[in-house]
Amino acid sequence: MTDQNSAPKVLFYVQHLLGIGHLRRTLTLSRNLVQSGFDVTIVSGGHEIGMDLGGAKIVQLPATRATDLFFKTLVDEDGQQIDDNWRKMRSDKLLQAWRDCDPDILITELFPFGRRQMRFELLPLLDAAKASSKPPLIISSVRDILVAQTKPGRNDEMLALVEKYFDRVMVHGDPDLISLDETFPHTVRIKDKIHYTGYVVDRTGVKGDENAPGFNEVIVSSGGGAVGTDLLKTAMAAKPLSHAKDLTWRLMVGTTVEETVYDDLCQMAPAGVIIERARKDFTTLLMNCRLSISQGGYNTVMEILYAKCRSVIVPYAGGVETEQTLRAELLAQKGALHIANEEGLNPQSLAAKVDEALNDMPANSAIDVNGGQKTAALLTQWLEGRS
Repeated sequence: MTDQNSAPKVLFYVQHLLGIGHLRRTLTLSRNLVQSGFDVTIVSGGHEIGMDLGGAKIVQLPATRATDLFFKTLVDEDGQQIDDNWRKMRSDKLLQAWRDCDPDILITELFPFGRRQMRFELLPLLDAAKASSKPPLIISSVRDILVAQTKPGRNDEMLALVEKYFDRVMVHGDPDLISLDETFPHTVRIKDKIHYTGYVVDRTGVKGDENAPGFNEVIVSSGGGAVGTDLLKTAMAAKPLSHAKDLTWRLMVGTTVEETVYDDLCQMAPAGVIIERARKDFTTLLMNCRLSISQGGYNTVMEILYAKCRSVIVPYAGGVETEQTLRAELLAQKGALHIANEEGLNPQSLAAKVDEALNDMPANSAIDVNGGQKTAALLTQWLEGRS
């Protein structure tokens, strides 16, 4: 390590704009790093939520979020569109967090393969890191599948930023399922920097007996963002049409869904349907349920595979998103899950998919899900190589 007398320091930048999937993966990675002896500081630029930091520290920047599915307009905590003064203020706070931490490793979640809107603060941060008298290892932490680029030159821009600033690119996926070159055409140019960690999975779920949370239930979830309310409503209507009509259906409402929407769902719920806000023991619910119905976000899908539960995935395909559909299709081809298409979804089609999944074997896939442990091992190896 760079300093044998102290834990190596990691500054981990993450910005969630719509859902909280990026933050959840960052938290899982950070907990693994702390367990492996790293001193981790997370810098979060999204709205505050309850977090299991697992010993990591948190620096909460003034929050921003997207107002639409295309991430074109960003607003502050009061809903006002951010301006240049706000950007300067937040960039200064990020640089101060960098100086306070003085890290051995700087990790940017998704950037430069996404979060282009945050260049106003990330480029000054990267410039400061490169110019430091003791430059840190600079690493991009990226999921398995990138959003397809439709504007000319965007992939070239990403490549140039990787070549200028980044020592390594950690891809949290398994090339036996999908490799980065399938969604980033310039991969061959940076192949020496790319390292696959396997998928990152929250392993805190506990398998229990008939008294365990979620035992023999249908767990319906729509992620941590505001999208997915339609899925919850459709699931409620699908329950009496399915072979699981006599089971308890537990519907998990995202943390950022407005209280009025949550109240409406509670009033709509018939007997046998429980409405709850997203729970910290979600992974335990998956370990013990009869069936999971969910959108196809990275974290939830990997937790389903780890829990080995039967599942129906309704990939989110709104806005510019393509990754959920692609990942779900690849896993469905391996027999790991069942897909219900978001477009045209209705109670009848969802109930049919529920019955199909209940009649099938539980999820089982041979993909690498050791991303948390492998990430810690790689960072340790790279720091030792430096010293």
